[in-house]
Amino acid sequence: MKIAIASGKGGTGKTTLSTNLAAYLSEYDEVVLSDLDVEEPNSGLFIKGDEVHREDKYKMTPQWIEDTCIFCGNCQKVCNFHAVIQLGPSIMVFPELCHSCYACSELCPTSSLPMVPKKMGELVHFKKGNINFVESRLDIGEEQAVPLIAQTLKFVDNNFPKNIIKLFDAPPGTSCPVIEATKDADFIILVTEPTPFGLHDLKLAVETMKELNKRFGIVVNRYGIGNDDVIRYCEDENIPLMAKIPNSRQIAELYSSGKLIYKELSEVKQQLKNIRSFILNEVKEVKV
Repeated sequence: MKIAIASGKGGTGKTTLSTNLAAYLSEYDEVVLSDLDVEEPNSGLFIKGDEVHREDKYKMTPQWIEDTCIFCGNCQKVCNFHAVIQLGPSIMVFPELCHSCYACSELCPTSSLPMVPKKMGELVHFKKGNINFVESRLDIGEEQAVPLIAQTLKFVDNNFPKNIIKLFDAPPGTSCPVIEATKDADFIILVTEPTPFGLHDLKLAVETMKELNKRFGIVVNRYGIGNDDVIRYCEDENIPLMAKIPNSRQIAELYSSGKLIYKELSEVKQQLKNIRSFILNEVKEVKV
């Protein structure tokens, strides 16, 4: 079972839920938690373990061979991302814009744009008890998160059995990285906060999940601030409300200390229990 934890905006508590839920579920069975917010992964601040595996990750980009180029212009015409541009008697390649579609390379009549690997980041696998934690991090200066997210998902698929619970801490928002992180998930947990900004961005996330034809439920974090507009929205739209994590100074203190919250606050543990019960009762494909 693949469960992605996403949000319409940053700062809603997505990582807080991801790490605490992974630790809580690991008390019952083996779990994989993968941090797919590769531009700034931070689940590792809360989930510690022994390093099992580390590897560099690469994407393929074209490299111009001047000696064989006939300057036909095909590469510039077929590149939808302006990563290859012909300027007079030269071809300029911008690896940061390249989406590794291979069009320029495959359609070059003289094979003057072979694809070569370019390092874009690193993947690390940690393990502690029943928790497998996989973290990927983009190198500084790299602009595209999607290729590294895709390779991280492939690593999880190839290295862990299908019957294991897989949690994915997705990037915030509704852009391409979120689509990549959630498109193959079996269920999406959308984390929001009871504020006007939280409701606005939650609606964007809900519409995105509907477009992807995904099953999803809502977790309200910092419940007790703002108003009840998010609750009413869930009721009006018939969206499952899985849990309400209370607003608490003690939660903020524990979080800022890098501690797991549910182990010290029974009310948070109860909300995680509600989420687990929801998965058991509503998502028939998973066995927790």
